[in-house]
Amino acid sequence: MLKTLAYIAVAVAIVVVGILIYAATRPDTFRVQRSTTIKAAPEKIFALINDLHAWAAWSPYEKKDPGMKRTFGGAPSGKDAVYEWDGDKNVGKGRMEITDTTSPSKIVIKLDFFKPFEGHNTAEFTMEPAKGPGGDSTVVTWAMYGPAAFMMKVMGIFMNMDNMIGNDFAAGLANLKAVAEK
Repeated sequence: MLKTLAYIAVAVAIVVVGILIYAATRPDTFRVQRSTTIKAAPEKIFALINDLHAWAAWSPYEKKDPGMKRTFGGAPSGKDAVYEWDGDKNVGKGRMEITDTTSPSKIVIKLDFFKPFEGHNTAEFTMEPAKGPGGDSTVVTWAMYGPAAFMMKVMGIFMNMDNMIGNDFAAGLANLKAVAEK
């Protein structure tokens, strides 16, 4: 019996070490992005993203915890506008600050997560006129990228982070589309 337990312990240790070694070989950075075409001018879409107060109308994270605490600071919109949140396990705690805007084509956001895991990333929105007839549509891309900490690499073995985050981005872009096309 004791010998069997020792074999099991060694086998478990080998599996754990194997997982840790495999995680260490994963990329040191990540990028998740989704795009959609919205039948609205880039200026209209830009305004809905550049004003952090407007995110309540389309951000998928706002709906995950309607009771979360929200704080706005810095500029009213655009560069240096700040949004902080503190919510349940679905949204955690974090802060975002618009660091760069190029109207009406690009918004860059410094994104800091504090709970449930610490992470420091960049979110980026780009708006480009859609090619083709009509010319009244815009391709909007929502991306997030940054360093992949070791714990994120380990979690990535068991969970598809691109799908998890990407699904939220797709839902947010669908909401943004609905609001912008009204």
